[in-house]
This record gives sequence, structure tokens and C-alpha cells, in this order.
Amino acid sequence: MRPLDHFINTEYTETTMKSNEALEKVLNSYRGYYNIKTEGVESPFAAEAEFHSHNEKYLLVKAARIADIDSNEYVFFALENHLNFERLKELDRIAWERGISRVQPDENHRNSDVILYVLADSVDGDVPGQIKKLKHYKSYLFSLRGWSHYRLLAYDCSSKKALCNRMGKDLRKVVAKL
Repeated sequence: MRPLDHFINTEYTETTMKSNEALEKVLNSYRGYYNIKTEGVESPFAAEAEFHSHNEKYLLVKAARIADIDSNEYVFFALENHLNFERLKELDRIAWERGISRVQPDENHRNSDVILYVLADSVDGDVPGQIKKLKHYKSYLFSLRGWSHYRLLAYDCSSKKALCNRMGKDLRKVVAKL
């Protein structure tokens, strides 16, 4: 049994296999640098990924430290048979809330971004026009303790189209080869 087979409902059509295979390919692109979780993930998501980076800036010697910088990314992956705008708004809200709840803004925090991938077998016609309206941003202590951006990509497996919000344009590279 493949790692993500437990997300496939036998009632689904063959097109569900497309979104499941797309998820495996997208997860493979994240495996090098992210901690990926595919089991025990809270519904409605099929997988999650986290990235944590810590950098130090110092002057001449390490004892003369200027700054510690922490950056994080929380990535959520959802599989859908048919994606309509109401369902997308619900996934958007849940991903943002879960991602923000993991942020720990301290004096070293620079940014913690939240990313949502929705891989769907088909997408309603109103989603492409509405997806740009889904945006979030949060600053912590007037950006002195960092900020959080939100990136979103919905991928239509049947038409092979990537739909994204303004911040999510760079995510198209990940699904370009699907």
C-alpha cells in the first residue's frame, strides 16, 4: 500500500487517482527540506509540511552576534473531488488558523508563512476569479517581531491549470511538471 492510499474513498472515480498522484509528486518536491507528515493529519488535510530555518549574523567573531533570525513555513495539502468556492473558503480559513496558531513571535522571529495547496479533480468556474480575493497577512508587534504571509494554490487535475492568489504565484513552479 502506498503512503497516501488511505485517502482514497472507493466511491470516487478514476480521476481521484489523478489528485492523489499529483499530491505524491508535490510532496516529493518538498521532501528535501521540509518535515512532511502524511499520517495522523487533522481533517480536512491529507498532508502537512513544516520548514524551520535559523540563521545568525555576527561581526568578525561569533561572540559578537548581531542577530538571530528564525523563518518558518507551514504547508497544508488538501485533496478534493470537486472544488467550489465555498469549500475553498473553508479550507482557506482552516489552513490560516492552524498555521497562525503555530507561530511563536519572539525577538528572533522574522516570518512564518502559511501555504495551502488544494489538488482537485475538477474546479467550479467561479473559483479562478474568486481565488485572488483570498489573502491574509499578520504582523507581530508592528513587524518588530516578524510577520506572516499567506500563499494559496489550487490545481485542477482535469485541465492541468494552476490557480493562485497574488502571493502564491511562485508555487506554480512546483506543479508545473504535473
